[in-house]
Amino acid sequence: MKTISWNGTEPENPLVPGDSTERDSVKIVNALFTGLVEYDPQTAEPRMAAAKSIESPDSRVYRITLNPGWTFHDGTPLTAAAFTDAWNYTAYGPNRLQGAEYLSHIDGYEATQSGAADTLSGLKVIDDLTFEVTLSAPFSAFVTQLGYAAFFPLPRAFFTDRAAFEAHPVGNGPFAFASHTPGENIVLGRYDAYAGARKPKVEGVEFRFYRMLEDAYADVVANKLDYLDFVPADALDGGRYKTELAGRCVSKPYMGVQSISFPLYDERYGDPRLRQALSMAIDRQYVIDKAFDGDKMLPDGLVPPIVPGYGGDASGELCTYQPEKAKALFEASGFEGPIELCSNDDSANQVWIDAACATITAALGVEARYAPVPTFGEFRKLINEQKMTTAFRSGWVADYPSIENFLNPIFRTGAAVNGSGYSSPEVDALLARADAAPTEQEGWELYRQAEKQIIQDMPAIPLWYQKVESGWSTRTGNVTVTPLLQLDLFDVTLED
Repeated sequence: MKTISWNGTEPENPLVPGDSTERDSVKIVNALFTGLVEYDPQTAEPRMAAAKSIESPDSRVYRITLNPGWTFHDGTPLTAAAFTDAWNYTAYGPNRLQGAEYLSHIDGYEATQSGAADTLSGLKVIDDLTFEVTLSAPFSAFVTQLGYAAFFPLPRAFFTDRAAFEAHPVGNGPFAFASHTPGENIVLGRYDAYAGARKPKVEGVEFRFYRMLEDAYADVVANKLDYLDFVPADALDGGRYKTELAGRCVSKPYMGVQSISFPLYDERYGDPRLRQALSMAIDRQYVIDKAFDGDKMLPDGLVPPIVPGYGGDASGELCTYQPEKAKALFEASGFEGPIELCSNDDSANQVWIDAACATITAALGVEARYAPVPTFGEFRKLINEQKMTTAFRSGWVADYPSIENFLNPIFRTGAAVNGSGYSSPEVDALLARADAAPTEQEGWELYRQAEKQIIQDMPAIPLWYQKVESGWSTRTGNVTVTPLLQLDLFDVTLED
């Protein structure tokens, strides 16, 4: 069986789309499910998938018609109710799903979040293949958003026995669940009744879990692993991976930013001068050269240049190396060291964190050091429960191609992945005005204003815009890495 192996980590949560917000869970969910829209693997432009049409006269009321003939992996039909039921379940606050905030534009969201209602008033099923969505205000990026996991459908089986679904997820995507060995892998097999326009060429996917990225790299070099998302830092040093994976590697920009965030619920980090000081104490070019063989891009804000809506120069000098200004701001803040940067220890982050700490120590004259937690799951738990006591590694890979996606989910008060606890009435107001703009393009300027204000507050320090350095085995062909950092599982091939 031609099953492609792809590195990853054990998912943070069971594979319920509305509860899958971290990258390694999303890539598995994306193979199991298909949404109303999908994203072009070359450009990330949205296009119809399970939806036949999505129409709106005013960017507030949307009429969605499904393509006929789609089924879930258990053979049950994909209906309008499969979407509305899934969205209602995700939005219902007592269910505590991490992706709920993505549905916040739909009318009735506040009532479902509070538990006062168990269905969104803005959803109305017309017939088996048609439903209507009414938003609380116009939101021109809504159609673009609909290819994200939080908007995927769920079969009736989920609602009758969620525990059974979590043990054996049932989707409507190109691959169906086969097995899960905790700590080792999740295996999917091709769903031959898949109704999408594109069909996978491989017969299955194994998401293989590695404790250390270096182990995954060694396996791809030895042709024991078929696809590797990221080359580890030690293989980037001197461009070693380009020799060891000659003819089977790629380096290209994607819609991602690496950052360091602060637990703003801890009063020690409450002074923006401290946060600005740490940003200007990091010699980003030194860190990029030392840890990544120079293969990242210096940032000028929170939004990478390839993202629709990017405006440029949102940060001024705050994302440049200014050791003297940094030291003056740091001393004015009164922060008592040491400075600690936290990350999970089961992925290759220590090299760049150590390099960043060295430049901070040199600039500020105060010790900066790496503070690891053992696993990604433990790391995310500390962030989600607001129990971080240090600055911590963060970052963002676009869920969908829009400047809005780099701001609303992370920096709006109470947003889905606002791990820092940041809250600004001024930013919230700008984001709300941008959301309600008549077209996406008209909202961009307001999003850019919000981005500049967020940078001044500095709840997160942009470190660099991401480039992906991926590698694959000699038997793997037709590799396309999308701007959303996904391997295109439709085009990829495996030789015997």
